[in-house]
Amino acid sequence: MAVTYLKQAEPHPTIESADIRDTMAIMLAAIERDGERAVRRYAETLDKWTGPIVPSDGERQAACARVPEQLKDDIRFAHDNIRRFAEAQKATMGECEIEHMPGLAAGQKQIPVTSVGCYVPGGRYSHVASALMTITTAKVAEVSHITAVSPPRPETGIPDAIVYAMDLCGADLILNLGGVQGIAAMAQGLFGAYPADILVGPGNSYVAEAKRMLFGKVGIDMFAGPTDSLAIADHTADPETVAWDLIGQAEHGVDSPVWLVTTDRALAKRVLARASELCHALPEPNASVAQTSWRERAEVILCNGRGEVVEVVNRYAPEHLQVQAEDLDWWLANLTTYGSLFLGEETTVSFGDKTSGPNHVLPTSRAARYTGGLSVHKFTKTVTWQRCTREAPNELALRTARISRVEGMEGHARLAEMRLDRTVTAAGE
Repeated sequence: MAVTYLKQAEPHPTIESADIRDTMAIMLAAIERDGERAVRRYAETLDKWTGPIVPSDGERQAACARVPEQLKDDIRFAHDNIRRFAEAQKATMGECEIEHMPGLAAGQKQIPVTSVGCYVPGGRYSHVASALMTITTAKVAEVSHITAVSPPRPETGIPDAIVYAMDLCGADLILNLGGVQGIAAMAQGLFGAYPADILVGPGNSYVAEAKRMLFGKVGIDMFAGPTDSLAIADHTADPETVAWDLIGQAEHGVDSPVWLVTTDRALAKRVLARASELCHALPEPNASVAQTSWRERAEVILCNGRGEVVEVVNRYAPEHLQVQAEDLDWWLANLTTYGSLFLGEETTVSFGDKTSGPNHVLPTSRAARYTGGLSVHKFTKTVTWQRCTREAPNELALRTARISRVEGMEGHARLAEMRLDRTVTAAGE
């Protein structure tokens, strides 16, 4: 594959993951040892929060009441789309039963986990949409208990709009906690929370590392890295729209890459010329963030034909994949490696990030090679069952015993043959 890089990312040193791991190990050990006392200490030190960890019902209602009606209506609109999409996903999850042979039946059940911990970021941006995406989906999956945390602002706590979204979506418990202390509190079941069976939601590198270190004790949605976006464009695309779509996603963070893969050199040059200018159209600090991301992390790749484009996309495995090209049905049929796909000039990643319905908690760092995004499936255990009666054939027991002995597992063989004896006895009665 001989592609041409018209712009290539600068060498990018990774975050000192060993330092992060050491910090996380110390914090998680302290919280495991000292429980709520350690969590409060970290909340005071890191979030500058000395108020109540659990808002009272009155405080929760007051926060909701302060949200302007127009914003409430916008949040309800997004919630309705996300809920209906999750319900449609749930409808695809079937249970089944099969009779292999007379006397042997097996089946599948779908059982929701009991408790979920939802992390809602609240650092540079107040991620109202993350509350909608995580809590709503867990609720549709029929999870019994949902805890939600988000970093509190000093003196005021979690922003009102996030509290409203959490409340609307059905969070059973809200905690004024961010960072590692919020993740650990949900995992351990502190402050009245049920110990989480699974932790979900995006966060910074410390939150991601804490989830990774807790994985095994609890489930997690995925190992998350910086968000990324890739746009496919051909000669039919509008360079201004393409440039804006890249820069709009670059404001996520200085380590968030954006990529353009195109078959049209003229379009690529126009996007390159325009993108740097558009950074300055954003307010600060977004402008500086987007400018750094574009300068250091962006790539523009020129391909020979759409088949080569697909090969590049499969290699990058983007979190968000946008197509502004002719024959959208072809792209839908042939693209296979992405977190979520956005087809056509009128479809922006921003819709998916906020309001259109499909979940925005998506695989990053090439994880789209092996997993999709957050869905009702993540909150549901697909379990199996089987049942044998005395009518089950001797063949089942005989073959099991023989395979067991080849493996050296005599106990398994004898357990099978005990059932063979019962079958033979039943037949002779």
